[in-house]
Amino acid sequence: MTTETPVAFVVDDDEAVRDALALHLDLAGLSVRCCASAAEFLETASPDQPGCAILDIRMPGMDGLDLQQEMARRGLTMPVIIITGHGDVNAAVRAFRAGAVDFLQKPFDEDLLIERVQEAFERDLASRRADVEAGEIRRRLALLSPRELEVMELVAEGLPNKTIAQRLSIGIRTVETHRARVLEKMEARNAPELARMQMRLDERRE
Repeated sequence: MTTETPVAFVVDDDEAVRDALALHLDLAGLSVRCCASAAEFLETASPDQPGCAILDIRMPGMDGLDLQQEMARRGLTMPVIIITGHGDVNAAVRAFRAGAVDFLQKPFDEDLLIERVQEAFERDLASRRADVEAGEIRRRLALLSPRELEVMELVAEGLPNKTIAQRLSIGIRTVETHRARVLEKMEARNAPELARMQMRLDERRE
């Protein structure tokens, strides 16, 4: 997982707004980069860069809503905070429903902005950690044979060996052997750990 410092990307065509936001965030000890347009942001941001994007909903060319969609298309998964004026609340709600973590209506409180950015940083870090964990689980899954994978899925459901044997039409001792191998290959101590791994994979598929 990347060890880079999270960055708050401020994307707004209004230079005064960019400068004010950058000042507030910088004084709070947060890293910030300003972009005057969606195009500039897309040239600057990388999927590996942790942080969040603060997007003005009204910009010439590609606006905040379009940029949010383009970010998803490019795999830029950092949380999005929408900046909105009084007349843009409905659009901001649409952005929120499309995955934005929050929207702030101008003029907004400086402390609230900092709080929301810090929350977005934490959310992004948690998501990246979950992705790394899911990737490691998938690597271990690739070590399982087709039969071991079947046994793992049933063990993760909490089924006893006898029921698994009946489901798969194999002997109980065969189930016990497969179960032991599954635990070893998955580096799990017990069935609850296997269930947690399965849940983690299901969460990352959503």
